[in-house]
Amino acid sequence: MTDNYRQGKDGAQNKGLLASGWRPLSRDLDLGFLWNVVWNDPINLAKKSLDLLSDIADATGRREYSPIANFFNLFSDHIHYEINEFWNFITPEPAAPDHRHRETLSVSTPVVQMVSRDSIPIDYVLNRLEEITIMRSLEILGKPSLIVQYYWDRYFFYPPDRFTTWERLEVLGQVSAYWEEQDVWLQIQTYERGKREYNLYANDLTPLVSKATYNLAVILSGYKSRVGQVNSQYTLSSFTPEVKAFTDEVQQAVFDQNQIAVLVSGQPGTGKTAWAQAFAKEVMMPLGYTIFILDHDAVENFVPPTYLEKICLIINEADNLAKNRSLESAQDNNKTEHILSLLDGTLYQSVIDENGIQMKQKLAVLMTCNTTERMDPALLRKGRVDYTCEFTHKFV
Repeated sequence: MTDNYRQGKDGAQNKGLLASGWRPLSRDLDLGFLWNVVWNDPINLAKKSLDLLSDIADATGRREYSPIANFFNLFSDHIHYEINEFWNFITPEPAAPDHRHRETLSVSTPVVQMVSRDSIPIDYVLNRLEEITIMRSLEILGKPSLIVQYYWDRYFFYPPDRFTTWERLEVLGQVSAYWEEQDVWLQIQTYERGKREYNLYANDLTPLVSKATYNLAVILSGYKSRVGQVNSQYTLSSFTPEVKAFTDEVQQAVFDQNQIAVLVSGQPGTGKTAWAQAFAKEVMMPLGYTIFILDHDAVENFVPPTYLEKICLIINEADNLAKNRSLESAQDNNKTEHILSLLDGTLYQSVIDENGIQMKQKLAVLMTCNTTERMDPALLRKGRVDYTCEFTHKFV
């Protein structure tokens, strides 16, 4: 038994799986499964049956030992292993995620940031967002109906009533957990240096992900990039009546349309950025939108995560990003094309997500600029920007 439950160097791993609360999982006989084996694989069944009988005959037929010694030899590790192997062949394996669960959400934890002076850590922040999404989803799901671990060719189960947190659960092999009511599977794989890979499987992860990402905001701006919560210093009620009327119009459009683009312009200090942040907090966040605030470099490299159903992008100083491509100063700038692709939806809808999560995403883009004179005419044409407003009142 010591070989099967190797002890680690420190912490709970020293205790082994049994001391950590895991128990050996007994595979029950299923007559339907057994009949399927007899009917579809009789040759293999006969071979394994004869192999087992041969091992038992060898254990009990040794002439140099007494009958009592041969009898006790039936309980040797070798015979025990052969019996288990035969039993595992004629009984079904514990339930596990299969191809029926077409949507997957995966992340390796802990997410580590790679420091670079050449680019903002977009991959790190987006991976961090996915990690937070999965961990929040697990909190929402609560205790699973089933927890099984496969380690050293054996199955173990963990009593759900003893479960506390996934961080405290001893994982040495591959763990599978199932929530029967929600029909959601979790699979955990361990790697070196304490890294774990979490995989969520379900036919429809959208409701769970929407709950898990509620009130989340992501800022992608140099070394300030991070995942946090929606925040605004001002409220929508603090703006002028003209801006309030514009806000009501945009809010109604958010209800009615799957995709909307808004451009507000005005001199510095007129409250453009403050309005975008307030609108995101008071309108978009309650509707389940995940907020992304993008700076210059992020606009060029950002692709909306496909597992999110509703996304709101805030792009400040859009006149410095989507410059008129006929100007010489914009010849080396491909940010204009990227913003146009975001507004059209062509950038991220042209490739099917490999995890199988396919949905009609709702996208809202809130852009601010000082003036529209330098902006590319293609961005301002009807069909790309749905609503525009010029802020003239000094707000700050």
